[in-house]
Amino acid sequence: MNLSMPIVCKSPQELEKMRRSGAIVRTVLDELKAMVKPGIATMDLERHAERRVKELGAKPAFKGYHEYPCVLCTSVNHEIVHGIPSEKRKLQEGDIVSIDCGVVLDGYYGDAAITVAVGENIGPEAQKLLAVTEASLARAIEKVRIGNSVGDIGAAVQQVVEANGFSVVRDFVGHGIGTKLHEDPQVPNFGTPGHGARLREGMVLAIEPMVNAGKPGARVLDDNWTAVTVDGSISAHFEHCVAVTKNGPLVLTA
Repeated sequence: MNLSMPIVCKSPQELEKMRRSGAIVRTVLDELKAMVKPGIATMDLERHAERRVKELGAKPAFKGYHEYPCVLCTSVNHEIVHGIPSEKRKLQEGDIVSIDCGVVLDGYYGDAAITVAVGENIGPEAQKLLAVTEASLARAIEKVRIGNSVGDIGAAVQQVVEANGFSVVRDFVGHGIGTKLHEDPQVPNFGTPGHGARLREGMVLAIEPMVNAGKPGARVLDDNWTAVTVDGSISAHFEHCVAVTKNGPLVLTA
């Protein structure tokens, strides 16, 4: 029995609302990226984000969602996604931290993520992991065209990641987004070209490669949120919301 919801296509007016919510997410993420340095606590990032989202007229998307306690997800090193900000978690030289932020403005959601190097001296593996994960997102965005499929997007991510010796997380996927934070279709970061839901004008997808330096396995810690790599390898996460338009992909969180 298929309980999935119909895929919602957005009007140009709705896309404009989503672009405004996406712009707030981008502003906050840019400010947080500039704050990341050795010695800062992930809760410092959280406090800044909560204040700025409010000042910019939006509401946080994650706080209270399935009882999640914070505005941001901050995932450090071997944490893949959904790391909870903490006073105790101080970033150190050579760490990488993934920062995921979502807001809702006028009933429409924006959601994006970046992974940031802490300090000047992350190792070559981490540098390559960040570059490859971001490149896989760029390649996936190129596939957001009318008539293509969700499988084309996932295959694009998988191809870039695996060609560089890394692995795609399979336990978590991207998603449709609009008046809800998570809508259909699901957008895996792996797949077969031509398979899955067809892309139609007005669809909006949150595409979010989650890439491990080691094996793809993930497990969730006892806090019921933080997902980590099974093998302890580092992990990176980048995300954009992208609309399908007749002129090609439109990145709403750029």
